[in-house]
Amino acid sequence: MKTLSITALLLLAPAALVAPSVLRVHPSDEDVTRENDLSYATVDGSSLALDLARPAQGAGPFPAVVLIHGGAWRAGDKSELAISPQYRLCPKSPFPAQVHDVKAAVRWLRTHREQYKLDAEHIGALGFSAGGHLALMLGVTSPADGLEGEIAEGAPSSRVQAVVNYFGPTDLAVSGLPPQLEALVVDFLGAKASEKPDVARQASPLTFVTQDDAPILTFQGTADTTVSVTNAIKLSEAQTREHVAGRVELIVGGGHGNWGKLESERTEREAMEFMDGWLKPAKK
Repeated sequence: MKTLSITALLLLAPAALVAPSVLRVHPSDEDVTRENDLSYATVDGSSLALDLARPAQGAGPFPAVVLIHGGAWRAGDKSELAISPQYRLCPKSPFPAQVHDVKAAVRWLRTHREQYKLDAEHIGALGFSAGGHLALMLGVTSPADGLEGEIAEGAPSSRVQAVVNYFGPTDLAVSGLPPQLEALVVDFLGAKASEKPDVARQASPLTFVTQDDAPILTFQGTADTTVSVTNAIKLSEAQTREHVAGRVELIVGGGHGNWGKLESERTEREAMEFMDGWLKPAKK
């Protein structure tokens, strides 16, 4: 990675995913301290782990970015080359297991804020595809929405303060989904959206957009045949209606990632600038 300007903890996608290349490059050893396979939760007797990287120098506290892998909620894992939280996968574990898990990872970070010199008030989430969907869920849901999972009394918040969403689905309740996405949604929800409309709405970030949400930056290809551009457009309309800061950028002719070197590098820069702007406290 070329910069650590905003990150204390960087949870990155596996290299096999469509992720910005700059975000996948390791900093030199003298810049970063890494810890691998840290257990952040135990579910049904199985441990969920994350890898963690933080600046080797400086007193902190440092802001954090949690980057969530994609894989249609049913593939992928934390990478050896970068770091990310592991979460349960469907169809074995359908929604809301994945949301519960990423929320637990954020709470774990806040619980260990002193150990890792974390600025607990400035945590962002960045994700690709299904990971973008989960990043959005971190940014728009609150305990009142009933998606926290099992938590101890007095546990810290799972909310984040900024979201970057790369082509994540925002409306799983809509009819007429592309066939490819519909098959994935069936695995994720455990049934067709039409068979479980209440669950589909609860799994849709659009359901929860309100004026107190984290700022959101979305990148979306207009020719994406997996996640239609209408997902990003609906999100922009909801953000406008609820006065949620951020923006939606459309990559004209772009598909489900693989936008080419120039667009990939540009969106990388803008993603980091967005996080930088919202997660670094203003200097007094």
